[in-house]
Amino acid sequence: MHAINAKAASVRFQGVTKVYGRDVVAVNQIDLEVAAGTLVTLLGPSGCGKTTTLRMIAGLEMATKGRILIGDRDVTALPATDRDVSMVFQSYALFPHMTVMENVSYGLKFSGFAKAETRERALAGLGLVGLDGYGGRLPSELSGGQQQRVAVARALVLEPQVLLFDEPLSNLDAKLRRQVREEIREIQQKLGLTVVYVTHDQEEALAVSDRIVVMRNAAIAQIGSPRDLYEAPADAFVADFIGEANLIGVEIIAVAGEIAEIAIAGYRHRLAARGLTPGPAQLAVRPSRLRLVRGADGDGVAAEVAKATYVGNRMEYTLVAPFGTLFAVSDDVVTPYRPGEAVTISFAASGPVLIPAG
Repeated sequence: MHAINAKAASVRFQGVTKVYGRDVVAVNQIDLEVAAGTLVTLLGPSGCGKTTTLRMIAGLEMATKGRILIGDRDVTALPATDRDVSMVFQSYALFPHMTVMENVSYGLKFSGFAKAETRERALAGLGLVGLDGYGGRLPSELSGGQQQRVAVARALVLEPQVLLFDEPLSNLDAKLRRQVREEIREIQQKLGLTVVYVTHDQEEALAVSDRIVVMRNAAIAQIGSPRDLYEAPADAFVADFIGEANLIGVEIIAVAGEIAEIAIAGYRHRLAARGLTPGPAQLAVRPSRLRLVRGADGDGVAAEVAKATYVGNRMEYTLVAPFGTLFAVSDDVVTPYRPGEAVTISFAASGPVLIPAG
């Protein structure tokens, strides 16, 4: 566990609602706690309320109902200028006519720091994001990834109680995105910062977060660690949003203690009941947790390979089973299955998860 920065503060939402106009509910009755020194990601599709939630922490939007606390301080009615938070925007929002050094120093000048300390902090900030020696350049002379780092440095030097990121990587290409997200996570852990991070990219969320808040239709669908959400989604929406999932309708035949027995196209399988009772349910299975063997006489569900795609480090398969189409992946690129081939599908030991029927 990394040390928590002395300035890092928790963030709490207590029954927070945001309504625009008369009846557009952007955020509905949210209760949320972000522990000091952790990175929590708000994840969800467009229009789910995640950016509005972030902007309410910043004071750029005011809550219609409920309370927002940063540390022990109620900031619900405070303007952005009176909250000790910094925000890194999707567009970077750098001043094009100012040098990198002037951009990073900008906020410090208004925070009452002496000239020497402003310079010292700005240089330290550039060092943190790997931009030593870039202080004299203009933003236009930098790559997208470097501009993003300048925006991060500008926010970091203010040593805010909470650092906010709004879709910070969406303007970068895939390779740079991976690199910059790793740098952001490394800085957050090294400095023990409280970070609230908004993205719609589930892989990004899984990679950087201590905890993920999945949002849907202005409310919270599920909160948990990346592993919790991937391994034990609460419902079909979370299962499908956090990594792909095959959703299969099944029948729970019996429940004994914590274990359910299910039937699926004549195949019986036992797994954790997760509080469900006999009757219809759904099985969420990740593509990597489906096990395939050649032929149609094994212990499992008979299916046929409809499509086989080689993508370099793995094979991707579309399978047609009695109950519908499944998507599976396999690391075996040496002896792949062919379209039209009969296979038997079974499940990895920790593979499928029961969720309520749709």
